[in-house]
Amino acid sequence: MRATWRRVVIVFGPLFGALAAGWMIIALTGGDANGAMWQLLVGAVGDLPGATHTFLETGRVAVPNELLRSLAKATPLLLSGLAVALALRGGLFNIGAEGQLMVGALTTAWVGYAAAGLPLWIHLPLALAAGACAGAGWAAMAGALKAWRGAHEVIVTIMLNYVAILLTHWLVNGPMRDSTSLAPATPQVLPTARLWAVEGGANFSAGFGIALASAPLVAFLLRRMALGYEIRAVGANPQAARAAGIRVGWITVTVMALSGALAGLAGAVEVLGVHRRFLDAFSPGYGFDSIAVALLGNLNPAGVVFSALLFGALGSGAVHMEAFTGTARQIAGIIQALVILAVGVRAFRIPWRDRKP
Repeated sequence: MRATWRRVVIVFGPLFGALAAGWMIIALTGGDANGAMWQLLVGAVGDLPGATHTFLETGRVAVPNELLRSLAKATPLLLSGLAVALALRGGLFNIGAEGQLMVGALTTAWVGYAAAGLPLWIHLPLALAAGACAGAGWAAMAGALKAWRGAHEVIVTIMLNYVAILLTHWLVNGPMRDSTSLAPATPQVLPTARLWAVEGGANFSAGFGIALASAPLVAFLLRRMALGYEIRAVGANPQAARAAGIRVGWITVTVMALSGALAGLAGAVEVLGVHRRFLDAFSPGYGFDSIAVALLGNLNPAGVVFSALLFGALGSGAVHMEAFTGTARQIAGIIQALVILAVGVRAFRIPWRDRKP
C-alpha cells in the first residue's frame, strides 16, 4: 500500500506542486487565485456547451467545448512529442521537430490542393503520407550528417529549423500563395483531402485519433520489433551495438527519419484537420514544446500521451483563465516549467550518501 502511494506521489506530486506554486504567484500579485485556478480547470476539461459566463464584466459569451479544444491542442504535441522521444531512445536529440513539422505541413497542403480528381480514400492518405515523408526526409539529412560526417544532430537540426521556417515563409509568400487570401497562405485543400472535424471552432479533428494511435505503434516498434531493439541498443551504447554487429550509422539515419515522419505527420493533421491550408507561421512552437512533452513523459509512449494531454489542457485552460479572470495566460507556462523542473530534479537527483562534502 505504501509503495502504491509512493508511485502516486511521484507521478502527480510535480503537477500538484506546480499548481500550488501557480496559485501562490497569482495570490501574491493581487489576483483572484481561487477563481483563476477554477477557470483554468473549466477551460481545460469543462464541456459546457451553451452555458454563459461574464467576460471581464463587459458582456456575456457562450462557453465553447473546451474539452475538445484541449484535445485539439494536445494533438500536434502528442505526435511531435513521440518524434522527440523516439529519437532520444536512439541516443539522438532531435531539436528540429519544429522545422520538420513545417515542411510536412506545407507538403501536405500542396498535395491537398494540387492533386485534383482523386477519390477520398486515395487523396487523404496520400496527403498524410506526403507530410510524413517530407518530415522524414528533412530529419534524415541530420541523421546522415551525424552518421557519416560526425556532425552533431543538435546543431544540425537547430539550423535546419531556420532553413525550414524561412523556406516555407518564402514559398507561401511567393509561388504557393493563394492570391485571394489576405494572409500569406496556400489555397485551401480539396474536400477529398480533409480530415473529419467538429464544427464550431473547437479545432478538434480526426487527427487526434491518428496521434493517439501512433503511441502504441511507437511502443510496438520499440518493444516488439528487431528494429526497435537495435534503436534501443544504439541509444544505450553505440560502441557495444557496433561490436554486436548493428549498423550504427544506418540506425542513426533510420531513427531520425522515423522521428521526422512523426513530426511531419503532426503538421499534416494540423493542415488537413484544422486550418484546411498552410498558413505562414501557423505553429506557435509545437516542435519546441514537444521536447518538454517527451521529457515529461519519460520518453515512454504512454507517458508522452499523458504529458501531451496535460500541456494541451494547460494551454486551453490558460486562454479561458485569461478571458474570464484577467489573469495572464503566461501563468500556465510557469506551471509547465515548474512541472518539468520537478521531473528533472527527480530524474537527476543524487543520493545523499553519494554527495561530496
